[in-house]
Amino acid sequence: MTGKDILLGAVADDMTGATDLCNTLVAGGMRTVQMIGVPEAGDAVPDADAVVVALKSRNTQPVRAVRNSLDAQEWLKAAGAKQFFFKYCSTFDSTPRGNIGPVADGMLERAKADITIACPAFPTNGRTVFHGHLFVGDVLLSASGMRNHPLTPMRNANLVEVLAEQTPYSVGLVRWETVSQGPAAIREALAQLRRDGVRHAIVDALSDKNLIDIGRAVADFKLVTGGSGVAMGLPDNFRASGALGRKANAARLPRAEGHAAVLAGSCSEATLDQVAHMKADAPAFRVDATQLGGKQDIVANVLAWAKPKLAQQPVLIYASASPAEVAKAQRKHGRDRAGILVERALAKIARGLVKAGVGKMVLAGGETSGAAVKALGVRGLMIGKQIDPGVPWTMSLGASPLHLALKSGNFGAPDFFTKAFTVLD
Repeated sequence: MTGKDILLGAVADDMTGATDLCNTLVAGGMRTVQMIGVPEAGDAVPDADAVVVALKSRNTQPVRAVRNSLDAQEWLKAAGAKQFFFKYCSTFDSTPRGNIGPVADGMLERAKADITIACPAFPTNGRTVFHGHLFVGDVLLSASGMRNHPLTPMRNANLVEVLAEQTPYSVGLVRWETVSQGPAAIREALAQLRRDGVRHAIVDALSDKNLIDIGRAVADFKLVTGGSGVAMGLPDNFRASGALGRKANAARLPRAEGHAAVLAGSCSEATLDQVAHMKADAPAFRVDATQLGGKQDIVANVLAWAKPKLAQQPVLIYASASPAEVAKAQRKHGRDRAGILVERALAKIARGLVKAGVGKMVLAGGETSGAAVKALGVRGLMIGKQIDPGVPWTMSLGASPLHLALKSGNFGAPDFFTKAFTVLD
């Protein structure tokens, strides 16, 4: 134990989403540590203002997702958390069975609270919510690349309707016309929804100012849910209460050592663009999902290809593929098994790369990041400098530190992979 309680305890439904939230909190001056998986009861509480527990619960069975989230929440409560946060993707990745609704319901009940907000907006990355509808850039979520996501295809942009399918409780809306009036108006609108028996309030946001105002309006909420953007206002709430000191640089990491590599498993349009950009100037190896699970040792082939090149420049290893290629792999292996085969292969490759001297690694995709970090035995991460909005460098805790960038599939500019290593240097 550190002898000092944490202030904010967060549960994230995937690895990269957790890092995204950590990045926001660090930018707000909160010393933040990311824990990998549900901590054990006897695990020491990090010396930090905020702890974010990264789970792999976005696409698991709802019952399991709720159980793991509540276990994490219980550990955070024991660590002294004054407020809880449930972090999910800014594109509201989910299906009618969950897992956003079931987890939010469970955490709300565990916190002994009767209302929370849901705000996935992240305007810096083009995610905005207007009249309850989620936009990606200039198009509705349902018209974006997320409509073809292999695990959570998002074909309805109306978040009130999407969340209502996942919870037995009432879902309401705080419109932008109210949000634009500032924290007091937002606070009153939420109070009215509470009086009306609403348990989940979708909240519009078109700008960072909207998000900061929303954060201030929920200073007294026991549970906040959303993307990382709505957490921007939370550090100042703790500062205003006297619980958090003056804003300082919380993003310093020791110097990185070792070779550099990129492992990409996400099939999002943003990651496909990043793969294409890096392939133009760097050695690249494509892991064909249709070839996994057979007699050929793809992992050994990848590592044999990569090792001679590592001392020269960063290498790219990717299983990212177009929707047609993903569909082909799913027809051969089945939807779930295709994803599992890719995750396992990339995790083994990550472990082999580290043994070959890689100390700086970019991991693209939530599932890829989760599988690789687990394979590497990483239990916690310190948060460092931002590469692109929502994606910082991190450093693993322990005797043999690794510098890792855990990138959500949808995040980052086309030059993200190449830029990442220049930011670190």
